[in-house]
Amino acid sequence: MSEKSFREQLTVKNTVLGVQFLFVAFGATVLVPLLVGIDPAVALFTAGVGTLIFHLITKGQVPVFLGSSFAFIAPIIEATRLYGLPGTLSGIIAVGLVYAVVSALVKLRGITFVERLFPAVVVGPVIMIIGLSLASSAVDMAKTDWPLAVISLGTAVTVVIFGKRMIKLIPIFIGITVGYTVALIWGKVDYSAIRDAAWFSLPEFTAPKFSWQAILYMVPVAIAPIIEHVGDMYAISGVCEKNFIEKPGLHRTLLGDGIATAIAGFFGGVPNTTYSEVTGAITLTKVTNPFVLRVAAITAIVFALVGKVSGFLKTIPQAILGGIMLLLFGMIAAIGIKALVDSRASLSETRNQVIVSIVLTVGIGGAVISYGHFSLAGIGLAATVGIILNLLLPKTKKEE
Repeated sequence: MSEKSFREQLTVKNTVLGVQFLFVAFGATVLVPLLVGIDPAVALFTAGVGTLIFHLITKGQVPVFLGSSFAFIAPIIEATRLYGLPGTLSGIIAVGLVYAVVSALVKLRGITFVERLFPAVVVGPVIMIIGLSLASSAVDMAKTDWPLAVISLGTAVTVVIFGKRMIKLIPIFIGITVGYTVALIWGKVDYSAIRDAAWFSLPEFTAPKFSWQAILYMVPVAIAPIIEHVGDMYAISGVCEKNFIEKPGLHRTLLGDGIATAIAGFFGGVPNTTYSEVTGAITLTKVTNPFVLRVAAITAIVFALVGKVSGFLKTIPQAILGGIMLLLFGMIAAIGIKALVDSRASLSETRNQVIVSIVLTVGIGGAVISYGHFSLAGIGLAATVGIILNLLLPKTKKEE
């Protein structure tokens, strides 16, 4: 974009809209790092930088904001426990490279190749595992103060069911806000993190450390967000009445998403994803100018440099986050069920029953395959097993 063009678009209206779009994505973007033990300022910084990189790779044509991916909450928590955060970050970088590989395959073979490799009978149960695997963590956090958790949960549910227009798109933000307000009234907020934080400071970046085990654990998890990315690109294309699958091309959007995720790993952040909430906001506002999303990205970077913002986010009581998680993780599992229903995958077919049942059992049961220093477990193992079964088990004539 030329300097003149930039100045022409940098209007008060576009700036306000950009902040508004960040507002839609803010709650979800900072919730993921808070849950996995990463500085939320890092996630804001990498979300902003990642969005700008995405726009650069896609030639500034697609109105997208990249934020923290919920699909990686459980894998990051478990991988950090097993291999430490620096090792887990190397797995996040590898996930970004998987996006790049899939991008190349899409460029060479087309989207149908990816759809055949990752059908709904594999992706659906994997998404269900992502949601269900952290159910106990949500309950553990919520039970630290059930009244606060129930208030936050009830608020979020009310917004989801009865909210109108833009309000309906930010149930996480509103649920946390109401819960936090009640916590303030009840005197249950520790302000020390705000007092100790500087007004302006760099986020707490963490350097990655190479770990084969963490890479092998994290990489298979990329299946679900890749499919989500494809769906989001079709959705935003429909909203903007443009075919972004063809121009700039799905291979470019996947590559942009992947490079943004790899950069996040280098800085110590969480994987990025395209937000359906932002697509919903675009649908309501009819604002399809990608420049507005770049303003949102720059605003996120500015917020990341304000130390008091990070300090404030760290004061949110665990019970409030737990209450939101009770809804969030259940909804992720429901999305997996929806993927199966929408694809019309016939669960009366014995082949599909076998794939879904084994993927769910392996993932939820915590199966582990180890050989020397190599190990594959959890969601990653379940996804790998699902892909192999889908390739090996014979299809019926109807399915073919």
